[in-house]
Amino acid sequence: MKKSKMILGLSLVAVSGLILVAADHIDAPATASGGANDITDVYAFQGQDTNNLVFAVNTQGLLSPNATGAAKFDENTMIEINIDNNGDNVEDLVIQAIKRDDKMYFFGPVAPGTPGTSSTIKTAAASGSVTISSYGAAALTAQNNGMKFFAGPRDDPFFFDLGQFKAILANTATGFKNPGTDTFAGTNVLSVVVEVPKAMLGTSGTVNVWAETKKKQ
Repeated sequence: MKKSKMILGLSLVAVSGLILVAADHIDAPATASGGANDITDVYAFQGQDTNNLVFAVNTQGLLSPNATGAAKFDENTMIEINIDNNGDNVEDLVIQAIKRDDKMYFFGPVAPGTPGTSSTIKTAAASGSVTISSYGAAALTAQNNGMKFFAGPRDDPFFFDLGQFKAILANTATGFKNPGTDTFAGTNVLSVVVEVPKAMLGTSGTVNVWAETKKKQ
């Protein structure tokens, strides 16, 4: 795979800490047409193997079941997970994912060439690949050198009661209901998931994580 310079796409979501999530499902009109560039969620959590961390980036939110089968990752868009392991809010490591044909290829964790909005695919740090799962089929996963990989459609895991949130903003409700109504029930996302041994992420014990989609220039 040739090295390609990438530029920052339309979506940026930040998350800090060990088991946290950030979400952005409904964008302003000026940015709502992001398509494959649109990040809905970023998750970072400890794996079932407590020596590992799992990073998940979801894109192309609010896919109906009928639309999910046709949804695809863009070969000209790289998903980049940025990891700051010394608390200065500058990425020390990146994990890159990019589609080629029916597979998602992963690179890193590796130091970026230059921190910031422009990236080069770190081809010398290839870590593995996985066949992209098809909608309705069994999930396909791959393992290599202690890392695990997945790419494909998933049910949107983010729970949010948008109607009650609007009622709170309108001062017609004072809080959320328990249980609430899952606004995103029945919708899907395209997910990229990578599980990484903590030993690959530095020794500080704390990481700040954010994700970007970057379009080929």
